[in-house]
Amino acid sequence: MINVTKTFFPPIKEYQDQLQRIWANQWLTNRGELLLELEEKLKNYLEVDHILVTNNGTIPIQIALKLLGNGGEIITTPFSYVATSAAIVWEHCTPVFVDIHPDYLTIDESKIEAAITDKTTCILATHVFGNPCHVEAIEVIANKHNLKVIYDAAHAFGVTYDGQSIFNYGDVSTCSFHATKLFHTGEGGALFAKDTTLQHQLFYSHNFGHNGPLAFHGLGINGKISELQAAMGLAVLPHMSTILKERKRVVDFYNENLDLDHIQTLKIRENTQWNYSYYPIILKDEVTLLSVQNALNEMQIFPRRYFYPSLNTIDYLDGKKMPVSESIASRILCLPLYVELNNNQLQFILSILNANL
Repeated sequence: MINVTKTFFPPIKEYQDQLQRIWANQWLTNRGELLLELEEKLKNYLEVDHILVTNNGTIPIQIALKLLGNGGEIITTPFSYVATSAAIVWEHCTPVFVDIHPDYLTIDESKIEAAITDKTTCILATHVFGNPCHVEAIEVIANKHNLKVIYDAAHAFGVTYDGQSIFNYGDVSTCSFHATKLFHTGEGGALFAKDTTLQHQLFYSHNFGHNGPLAFHGLGINGKISELQAAMGLAVLPHMSTILKERKRVVDFYNENLDLDHIQTLKIRENTQWNYSYYPIILKDEVTLLSVQNALNEMQIFPRRYFYPSLNTIDYLDGKKMPVSESIASRILCLPLYVELNNNQLQFILSILNANL
């Protein structure tokens, strides 16, 4: 069986070595030694000034919206995982969808200003498949209208844009460390903010509002990660160069052997060092997609429809028509991409796919 992705497991001995430290410390959660070490190593690896590691990738979006959304309208993309929009509704804000760019698949920055009202408080945009949004244009718009910018960078671990970490853009960036991601802690995520005051707010918000054991700075929730998860992160991080190298190998194989006359692939934004997080293909219509998907499934190959359906069509979101997002969502299929895929498997996948285009 070949799935769309496969979790990277570090050598078990390396994870056990980290677990032995936990048993020696007798400290299982509440920002123990391993978590603090992981945060420092991630700051160095990503070249960021601040990072707050959390227990999943959704709670960071909720915390950011709680602090910056103020119950207002949040301009966002209809082409993302449902967590992006669900977090907006969960935090009693209102999602306002803006259609996407047909090549980059990120929010179409040229359509954002038309969606702004006196109730708008934030722009929440997704770096789709690790492909950066047009961050410069979004910053100009946000400054002009006094809006906050939150980036859902769940897919963007290790991505750099214009020579710096993608996490350095916006007021807050979030990431996912889920088991399906390039870097993972099993379950986990992270919050990033350049402003030290905001970073402090994010910190106490993820710890019930605590500022020390007895003082409280405000409303909070439990977004903390355990030492067991931090141990996984410490075991995975040293293998990032191998993970990226192997994923690039798979992407290069697809690029060189796919029938590109019949499909559209993701256009990576200029000045980006990408992380090879996903390999989406866009087919001519949904009928072709279903045919390709069925042919692959019959051979125990399971690509996935990221992201379907377009979020504006979900009943509790009740968005306006988004023609580009709806069209792309109906025709896009992510191919298997993970470290252990070998060239024989890749050739097998492509022989079936190319024959059914």
